[in-house]
Amino acid sequence: MDDRIKKQMDFILEIDKEKNIFRQTHLSGHGRSENDAEHAWHMAIMAYLLKEYANEKIDISKVMIMCLIHDVVEIDAGDTYAYDEEGLKSQKEREDKAKERIFSLLPEDQKDDLISIFDEFEGNQTMEAKFAHAMDNFQPLLLNNSNDGGDWKQHGVSESQVYKRQRKTKDGSEYLFEITDQILKKHIEKGNLKKDENR
Repeated sequence: MDDRIKKQMDFILEIDKEKNIFRQTHLSGHGRSENDAEHAWHMAIMAYLLKEYANEKIDISKVMIMCLIHDVVEIDAGDTYAYDEEGLKSQKEREDKAKERIFSLLPEDQKDDLISIFDEFEGNQTMEAKFAHAMDNFQPLLLNNSNDGGDWKQHGVSESQVYKRQRKTKDGSEYLFEITDQILKKHIEKGNLKKDENR
Protein backbone atom coordinates (compact mmCIF):
# COMPACT_ATOMS: atom_id res chain seq x y z
CA MET A 1 0.00 0.00 0.00
CA ASP A 2 1.51 3.32 -0.99
CA ASP A 3 1.51 6.45 1.16
CA ARG A 4 -1.20 8.21 -0.85
CA ILE A 5 -3.89 5.56 -0.42
CA LYS A 6 -2.94 5.15 3.23
CA LYS A 7 -3.53 8.88 3.84
CA GLN A 8 -6.83 8.74 1.96
CA MET A 9 -7.98 5.75 4.01
CA ASP A 10 -6.94 7.49 7.24
CA PHE A 11 -9.09 10.49 6.28
CA ILE A 12 -12.01 8.26 5.30
CA LEU A 13 -11.94 6.57 8.70
CA GLU A 14 -11.50 9.90 10.50
CA ILE A 15 -14.61 11.43 8.94
CA ASP A 16 -16.62 8.41 10.07
CA LYS A 17 -16.50 10.12 13.47
CA GLU A 18 -18.92 12.72 12.09
CA LYS A 19 -21.65 10.14 12.70
CA ASN A 20 -21.06 10.62 16.45
CA ILE A 21 -21.61 14.41 16.46
CA PHE A 22 -25.24 14.99 17.38
CA ARG A 23 -27.10 18.19 16.59
CA GLN A 24 -29.96 20.02 18.30
CA THR A 25 -32.29 19.21 15.39
CA HIS A 26 -34.40 16.08 15.66
CA LEU A 27 -35.25 13.65 12.88
CA SER A 28 -38.72 13.92 11.35
CA GLY A 29 -41.47 12.10 13.18
CA HIS A 30 -40.14 13.36 16.54
CA GLY A 31 -37.16 11.02 16.24
CA ARG A 32 -33.78 11.22 17.96
CA SER A 33 -31.30 14.04 17.41
CA GLU A 34 -29.76 13.85 13.96
CA ASN A 35 -26.01 13.55 13.57
CA ASP A 36 -23.74 15.71 11.41
CA ALA A 37 -23.26 13.03 8.74
CA GLU A 38 -27.03 12.65 8.30
CA HIS A 39 -27.41 16.43 8.10
CA ALA A 40 -24.68 16.68 5.42
CA TRP A 41 -26.10 13.78 3.37
CA HIS A 42 -29.59 15.24 3.53
CA MET A 43 -28.33 18.69 2.47
CA ALA A 44 -26.40 17.26 -0.50
CA ILE A 45 -29.44 15.42 -1.86
CA MET A 46 -31.64 18.47 -1.24
CA ALA A 47 -29.17 20.64 -3.17
CA TYR A 48 -29.40 18.32 -6.17
CA LEU A 49 -33.20 18.14 -6.03
CA LEU A 50 -33.74 21.88 -5.46
CA LYS A 51 -30.99 23.29 -7.72
CA GLU A 52 -33.58 24.80 -10.07
CA TYR A 53 -34.49 27.29 -7.31
CA ALA A 54 -30.99 28.79 -6.97
CA ASN A 55 -30.95 32.52 -7.70
CA GLU A 56 -28.30 31.95 -10.39
CA LYS A 57 -26.80 29.04 -12.32
CA ILE A 58 -24.62 26.89 -10.05
CA ASP A 59 -22.04 24.11 -10.26
CA ILE A 60 -24.12 21.51 -8.43
CA SER A 61 -21.18 19.11 -7.97
CA LYS A 62 -19.30 21.76 -6.02
CA VAL A 63 -22.39 22.60 -3.95
CA MET A 64 -22.86 18.94 -3.05
CA ILE A 65 -19.23 18.57 -1.96
CA MET A 66 -19.60 21.75 0.14
CA CYS A 67 -22.66 20.23 1.80
CA LEU A 68 -20.84 16.97 2.47
CA ILE A 69 -17.71 18.49 4.04
CA HIS A 70 -18.95 21.69 5.69
CA ASP A 71 -19.36 20.11 9.17
CA VAL A 72 -16.39 17.69 9.12
CA VAL A 73 -14.59 20.17 11.41
CA GLU A 74 -17.16 19.48 14.12
CA ILE A 75 -15.40 16.15 14.76
CA ASP A 76 -12.96 18.26 16.81
CA ALA A 77 -14.86 21.52 17.30
CA GLY A 78 -18.22 20.03 18.30
CA ASP A 79 -21.61 21.21 17.08
CA THR A 80 -22.35 24.85 17.84
CA TYR A 81 -26.09 25.43 18.06
CA ALA A 82 -27.17 28.16 15.65
CA TYR A 83 -28.67 30.24 18.48
CA ASP A 84 -25.95 29.73 21.10
CA GLU A 85 -24.50 33.25 21.32
CA GLU A 86 -21.68 32.22 23.67
CA GLY A 87 -20.62 29.21 21.59
CA LEU A 88 -20.66 31.24 18.39
CA LYS A 89 -17.94 33.55 19.76
CA SER A 90 -15.28 30.80 19.68
CA GLN A 91 -16.69 28.77 16.78
CA LYS A 92 -14.37 30.06 14.03
CA GLU A 93 -11.21 29.56 16.09
CA ARG A 94 -12.21 26.01 17.05
CA GLU A 95 -13.19 25.12 13.50
CA ASP A 96 -10.04 26.61 11.91
CA LYS A 97 -7.87 24.45 14.17
CA ALA A 98 -9.97 21.38 13.36
CA LYS A 99 -9.86 22.12 9.63
CA GLU A 100 -6.06 22.11 9.62
CA ARG A 101 -5.77 18.86 11.59
CA ILE A 102 -8.43 16.85 9.79
CA PHE A 103 -7.74 17.87 6.19
CA SER A 104 -3.98 17.47 6.81
CA LEU A 105 -4.57 13.71 6.97
CA LEU A 106 -5.02 13.79 3.18
CA PRO A 107 -2.38 13.95 0.45
CA GLU A 108 -1.38 17.60 -0.05
CA ASP A 109 -3.30 18.13 -3.32
CA GLN A 110 -6.57 16.81 -1.86
CA LYS A 111 -6.02 18.70 1.38
CA ASP A 112 -5.62 21.96 -0.58
CA ASP A 113 -8.66 21.19 -2.74
CA LEU A 114 -11.01 20.43 0.16
CA ILE A 115 -9.77 23.34 2.28
CA SER A 116 -10.38 25.63 -0.70
CA ILE A 117 -13.97 24.33 -1.03
CA PHE A 118 -14.50 24.54 2.75
CA ASP A 119 -13.20 28.14 2.82
CA GLU A 120 -15.38 29.05 -0.15
CA PHE A 121 -18.41 27.78 1.77
CA GLU A 122 -17.40 29.72 4.87
CA GLY A 123 -16.74 32.90 2.86
CA ASN A 124 -20.28 32.76 1.41
CA GLN A 125 -19.37 34.94 -1.59
CA THR A 126 -19.93 32.61 -4.56
CA MET A 127 -23.34 31.46 -5.77
CA GLU A 128 -22.38 27.87 -4.90
CA ALA A 129 -21.59 28.86 -1.30
CA LYS A 130 -24.79 30.87 -1.02
CA PHE A 131 -26.90 27.97 -2.25
CA ALA A 132 -25.10 25.53 0.07
CA HIS A 133 -25.85 27.89 2.99
CA ALA A 134 -29.48 27.97 1.90
CA MET A 135 -29.50 24.17 2.21
CA ASP A 136 -27.78 24.40 5.61
CA ASN A 137 -30.67 26.57 6.80
CA PHE A 138 -33.55 24.94 4.91
CA GLN A 139 -32.77 21.35 5.97
CA PRO A 140 -33.15 21.84 9.75
CA LEU A 141 -36.11 24.17 9.13
CA LEU A 142 -37.93 21.38 7.28
CA LEU A 143 -37.19 18.88 10.05
CA ASN A 144 -38.26 21.32 12.75
CA ASN A 145 -41.43 22.14 10.83
CA SER A 146 -42.22 18.41 10.56
CA ASN A 147 -41.90 18.21 14.36
CA ASP A 148 -44.26 21.13 14.99
CA GLY A 149 -41.44 23.54 15.84
CA GLY A 150 -40.38 21.50 18.86
CA ASP A 151 -36.68 22.40 18.72
CA TRP A 152 -37.39 26.15 18.58
CA LYS A 153 -39.88 25.82 21.41
CA GLN A 154 -37.52 23.74 23.57
CA HIS A 155 -34.73 26.33 23.25
CA GLY A 156 -36.98 29.39 23.50
CA VAL A 157 -35.87 30.72 20.12
CA SER A 158 -37.36 34.04 18.96
CA GLU A 159 -38.60 35.02 15.52
CA SER A 160 -35.81 37.60 15.07
CA GLN A 161 -33.12 34.97 15.79
CA VAL A 162 -34.48 32.68 13.09
CA TYR A 163 -35.05 35.45 10.54
CA LYS A 164 -31.50 36.72 11.11
CA ARG A 165 -30.11 33.26 10.30
CA GLN A 166 -32.45 32.73 7.36
CA ARG A 167 -31.19 35.86 5.55
CA LYS A 168 -28.56 33.57 4.03
CA THR A 169 -31.33 31.41 2.57
CA LYS A 170 -32.55 34.39 0.56
CA ASP A 171 -29.03 34.99 -0.81
CA GLY A 172 -29.05 31.47 -2.24
CA SER A 173 -32.70 31.14 -3.21
CA GLU A 174 -35.37 33.80 -3.00
CA TYR A 175 -38.02 31.19 -3.75
CA LEU A 176 -36.95 28.91 -0.88
CA PHE A 177 -36.88 31.97 1.39
CA GLU A 178 -40.54 32.65 0.49
CA ILE A 179 -41.39 29.11 1.62
CA THR A 180 -39.25 29.61 4.74
CA ASP A 181 -41.15 32.81 5.52
CA GLN A 182 -44.50 31.02 5.23
CA ILE A 183 -43.30 28.25 7.57
CA LEU A 184 -41.93 30.71 10.14
CA LYS A 185 -45.12 32.82 10.15
CA LYS A 186 -47.13 29.67 10.89
CA HIS A 187 -44.87 28.83 13.87
CA ILE A 188 -44.96 32.40 15.20
CA GLU A 189 -48.75 32.25 15.07
CA LYS A 190 -48.78 28.90 16.89
CA GLY A 191 -46.42 30.20 19.57
CA ASN A 192 -43.58 27.81 18.70
CA LEU A 193 -41.35 30.82 18.01
CA LYS A 194 -41.32 33.64 20.54
CA LYS A 195 -42.64 36.94 19.23
CA ASP A 196 -40.22 39.82 19.68
CA GLU A 197 -41.27 42.39 22.24
CA ASN A 198 -40.69 45.37 19.96
CA ARG A 199 -42.99 44.12 17.21
